[in-house]
Amino acid sequence: MIDLRTLREDPDRLRASQRARGEDDAVVDTLLDLDERRRSALTKFESLRAEQKSFGKSVSKAQGEEKAALLARAKELAAEVKAAEAEAEALGAELDELMQTVPNIVEEDAPHGGEDDYVVLETFGEPRQFDFEPRDHLELGELLDAIDMERGAKVSGSRFFFLKGVGARLQLGLLNMAMQHAIANGFTPMITPVLVKPETMQGTGFHVAHDKEIYRLPEDDLYLVGTSEVALAGYHAQEILNADELPLRYAGWSSCFRREAGSYGKDTRGIIRVHQFDKVEMFSYVRPEDSREEHRRLLAWEKEMLDALELPYRVIDTAAGDLGMSAARKFDCEAWIPSQGRYRELSSTSNCTEFQARRLAVRFRDKDGKPQHLATLNGTLATTRWIVAILENHQQADGSVVLPKALRPYVGLEVLEPPK
Repeated sequence: MIDLRTLREDPDRLRASQRARGEDDAVVDTLLDLDERRRSALTKFESLRAEQKSFGKSVSKAQGEEKAALLARAKELAAEVKAAEAEAEALGAELDELMQTVPNIVEEDAPHGGEDDYVVLETFGEPRQFDFEPRDHLELGELLDAIDMERGAKVSGSRFFFLKGVGARLQLGLLNMAMQHAIANGFTPMITPVLVKPETMQGTGFHVAHDKEIYRLPEDDLYLVGTSEVALAGYHAQEILNADELPLRYAGWSSCFRREAGSYGKDTRGIIRVHQFDKVEMFSYVRPEDSREEHRRLLAWEKEMLDALELPYRVIDTAAGDLGMSAARKFDCEAWIPSQGRYRELSSTSNCTEFQARRLAVRFRDKDGKPQHLATLNGTLATTRWIVAILENHQQADGSVVLPKALRPYVGLEVLEPPK
C-alpha cells in the first residue's frame, strides 16, 4: 500500500508513477478527495464528541424544564455523533479499499512502457555455437528418461509433469546448490507453507478477488502460493522487529502453483510454463533507506548462481508497465535458450520498498523509538525452469548432458546419459 503522507505531500510523484505504468492517474485526485472528506468527517466527529462530553456536565447540573430541554438536545447530539462517526468510518473504508488497488510507486530510474520496453543492462557469456542440431529440453529430457509430460497430463492434466531419475536428481541438486549459496551469504533457510490465508495473499500485493493466476480452496478459504515470497512476507505480519537484527534474510524452498490463465497456446511444450514447480526464493527485510543497495545484492547473488552454472545470460531492467503490483523496480536475469534462439527469464528480483510491509503491518523502531515500516525485497535463486537452460546449453550430440562443475557434487553425477 502506498503511503498516505506521500500522497498528500507529493501527489505528482504518484501521478508520474501511474503514467509510467500505463495506468490512469485520475485515481490520485479520487484518493485526495476521499482523504480530505474522511479527515473532515473525523474532525466533525471529534468536535461533536467533545461537545457531547461537555454537554453532559451541563445536563447533570440542570433542574426541571431546563434539564428536560437539555436531555432532548443531548439525545440529538448523540445521534449527530453517531452519524458523524459512521460517515468517517465509511469514507475510511472506501479510501482503504481504493488504496488496496493502487500499485507501488515505481523508482524514477525504471524504464517507462510495457513488456517490450525493457532495457538490457548487462550481457554475460556468448551463446554456444553447436556443430550439430541442438535438441530442445523436452526431447533431451525424454532421451534421458528425466521428464515425463505424457503421464503428468494423464495424472493431473495439461501443464503438469513428472521429473524422474536424473531429472529428479537434477532438480534436487540445483535447489540444494541454491540453498547452500543462500546460506553462505547469510540467509536463514526456510521450508514454507504453500497454503496461506487471504489476508496474507492480499497483504503481499495479490488481489485475491480478481487475480486469475491464483489457485483457491474455497471450502477452507486458503490460497496456493505462486512463490514462497507470499509466506515469507507474511512471516512477520503485525510485528515490530528489532532494528539491531536488520537486515533479516530468508531463503524459502517451496512448491509453487500458478493457473497460467490467459497463457493458452504459449510455451505449451515442456516445462517452461507449468502449473506446479519448485523454487528457492530469497527474501529480505531491510530499512527503507537500504533497499536499493539490498536490491543490487540480490541481483549479484542471482548472477553468481548463473555464472556457476556456466549459462550465457543477460540482465534487463523491467519496464514500469510490466512490474507487478508490489514492485517499485525489477531486474530479470534471462538465459539463452538455444532451441528458441532467444533469451528467456530464469530469475527476477524486486524491490517492493515499504508497500508490502505497510499492508502487512511489519515495522521496526527507529533511533527515536518510533515504529516505522520496513522495506521488503525478493529474488529467485533457482527454480524448475532453470533445468531448461542447463539441459539445452550443456547438451552433447549423443543426447547426453555434461553438468557444470559447480553443480556436480549436488547431483552426484558429471554427465547425464540416456539409459542403455
